[in-house]
Amino acid sequence: MKQLFALLVLSLFYPSAHAGPNINIGVVYDYLAGDKSTYLKRVYNSGDSTAFVKINVLEIIYNADGTSTEVPVKAQGEAGARDGVMASPARLIIPAQGMQATRLLFMGERDKERYFRVRFVPVVPEKEDEFAVSSEEREEYKKTLTAGVNVMAGFGTIFFVRPQNARFDSVIDDSADTYKVRNNGNTVVVIDEFKSCSRTNEAECDPTTKHHVMAGKTFEFEKKPGREYRFILVEGDSKKNLKTAG
Repeated sequence: MKQLFALLVLSLFYPSAHAGPNINIGVVYDYLAGDKSTYLKRVYNSGDSTAFVKINVLEIIYNADGTSTEVPVKAQGEAGARDGVMASPARLIIPAQGMQATRLLFMGERDKERYFRVRFVPVVPEKEDEFAVSSEEREEYKKTLTAGVNVMAGFGTIFFVRPQNARFDSVIDDSADTYKVRNNGNTVVVIDEFKSCSRTNEAECDPTTKHHVMAGKTFEFEKKPGREYRFILVEGDSKKNLKTAG
């Protein structure tokens, strides 16, 4: 309790205790088109000190029951080439109020859609991190982070790697009571900016949501009397504004 109280006092009387890096990765869902093998991801630092960011990649494997597991990206063959996504570079040094970019490279089979979690984690550089800084620079940086009371937040994205021959085939079933979007293609489609609003009062709306419909899956909702439903159906680069009512 005494340590917690000391931290609270520091935060109240020494605003600089919050000084440090503050990264922003933009959107949290990224998509690699079937005819592309690289994707440029920009990382911004709006903080007042340099951000040292490590990038970690895990593959998301979906099981038959809908659950998922995350596994490290593995090597394939005797040459040790990776089967999946790698970040190049995997370490970024981003100056205060600056930006750096990494390329997400996919290597391996593209016969089906694959999914990856990409984590961007700010760290205090250590020797084993392989950041290109000297021991003196490393120690000086640590001092700027106000004796360890700084908290650095990391972020993760979901990276969808579409199959090489991506095919979109969304089938809509708009009945009196329910609305269904069936994905008969082989790659994810997005129900974006989904909103349910009162037909008599446009200001009375539920929070806007986003939904991913995997290949072979269906997105559906029950239509309620007096409500109007609006969303954007995103199939790769194609976008369709759709609506229905109860």
